[in-house]
Amino acid sequence: MARRWQDGRGTLVVHGDRGEVAVPLEIAASYRARTKGLLGRDSVDRALLLTPAGSVHTVRMRIPIDVAYLDRHLRVLTVRTMPPNRLGLPRLRSRHILEATAGAMAGWGVRAGVRVGVVVA
Repeated sequence: MARRWQDGRGTLVVHGDRGEVAVPLEIAASYRARTKGLLGRDSVDRALLLTPAGSVHTVRMRIPIDVAYLDRHLRVLTVRTMPPNRLGLPRLRSRHILEATAGAMAGWGVRAGVRVGVVVA
């Protein structure tokens, strides 16, 4: 079932080895919000869901970030850490992208094969 989110906040639920982990989430669904993403931020205290999205860049970003590519069922395809000023390659089957401060996703249990959920606030 296709789902369309709107810009806003919610909770990311990671269904992994540690049980369910809840993470504060910002949703960027509009073109404007996706384009801005994490630009101009010195730190990130939550995850950011870009939807729809198949690739990202870190041009003009100030901090390294973790990037998780998700398929249409919100299953993690791969996780990469990207330093500032890099272009990420598009991932086949990627429909959504999660971004967070570098290292955060490992702490939440986000890795390839894990399913995540989104609860809209």
